[in-house]
Amino acid sequence: MRIQLSEHFTYSKLLRFTLPSIIMMIFTSIYSVVDGLFVSNFAGKTPFAAVNLVMPLLIITGAPGFMIGTGGSAIVAKSMGQGKPEEANRQFSFLVCTAAAAGAAVGLLGVLFARPVAAALGAKGEMLEHCVLYARIILAANPCFILQNVFQSFFVAAEKPKLGLYFTVGAGLSNIALDALLVGAFRWGVAGAALATIISQAVGGFGPVVYFLRKNDSLLRLTRPQFDGKVLWKTCTNGSSELMSNISGSIVSMLYNFQLLRLAGEDGLAAYGAVMYVNFIFLAIFIGYAIGSAPVVSFHYGAEHGDELKSLLRKSTVLTALTGAAMAGLAVLASRPLSSIFVGYDRELFALTVRGFRLYAVSYLICGFNIFGSSFFTALNNGLASALISFLRTLVFQCASVLILPLFLKMDGIWLSISVAETAALAVTLILLAKNRKVYQY
Repeated sequence: MRIQLSEHFTYSKLLRFTLPSIIMMIFTSIYSVVDGLFVSNFAGKTPFAAVNLVMPLLIITGAPGFMIGTGGSAIVAKSMGQGKPEEANRQFSFLVCTAAAAGAAVGLLGVLFARPVAAALGAKGEMLEHCVLYARIILAANPCFILQNVFQSFFVAAEKPKLGLYFTVGAGLSNIALDALLVGAFRWGVAGAALATIISQAVGGFGPVVYFLRKNDSLLRLTRPQFDGKVLWKTCTNGSSELMSNISGSIVSMLYNFQLLRLAGEDGLAAYGAVMYVNFIFLAIFIGYAIGSAPVVSFHYGAEHGDELKSLLRKSTVLTALTGAAMAGLAVLASRPLSSIFVGYDRELFALTVRGFRLYAVSYLICGFNIFGSSFFTALNNGLASALISFLRTLVFQCASVLILPLFLKMDGIWLSISVAETAALAVTLILLAKNRKVYQY
């Protein structure tokens, strides 16, 4: 039985409604994880380090999809909450077309500037060539990547989170199978990993376009698009926190890479890459919950249901705390087997990665509150508060900590810098929640 946005959400119903989005985000994160896993074990340490080095650039090029998806779905869900379905469909159609065009433009720029950007990040010789090859193949299909990010949010707003999950699972399984074939069997290295990724992204990006173009039983359908500058501006400002989070997170990753190359060379990049791949999956749980719950918040905000907003905030806080504790414990307990999967072929690299996993695990106790807090304000159409949390959390606090802590703690300072940054961001999140509680009646 389909759960509607207008219903009262118990813990059970909230988990059932958001679970498809959580699984969807996990499978989305599997793209880079599987690429890294196969490249590391079948191509070697240098290609693996190259993929890790160029990954921040690829994340930046897909960031507009998260901005349009989260910012736009909040507007569309609010319109539905106000009883304006035709307006919601017009907004939806316009934003999807805008996302595809943005993906093509950003992807073209990425292809043109892949080599100078990779060189600026510190890549040289063989590593540079691997970086350029991987990046250019991925960026050629950037519209698919951006559309996939967009539809993650709009499937929830359309009350079809399970269908969104099916598309993402299909894309994820395609990526795994193609990586095994192209990288594992054919030994095509980074080129094979990139080809596997873009084919799977086509499944997750253009498959939903076909669904929404046809008659369907969801709340949304693609119709003839009409340019709406006001909606575009509101979408960009409202979703700016997600854009900022992805861009600033990538900038910080570049800074991490500089520090890692300085302190530990290629081994540092490889160890950090292994930790980040698992981190992608863990953070996907928090991000998926935020994406899944945001349209519910937006709907009840549009319908002026203050009691429901209060209930959603309270339940989400409890679920985030329990999930964070579970993930921190799992990261510590599974640090050795996880490290073995990625870099078990190198003893020194293995030891470095295990320590990284265990120190980085502290951040999972904190980061979920900041991710949800930023998403909560986006859903309330308060892009400024959301962007402030994301900007400070992913750029200011992390840059400061990754520059300062290694001066005193060397490599341990890099692993612990994320926890210090998340703690500072949590203080900002709590202040903004307290300041706005009367405005939104939560």
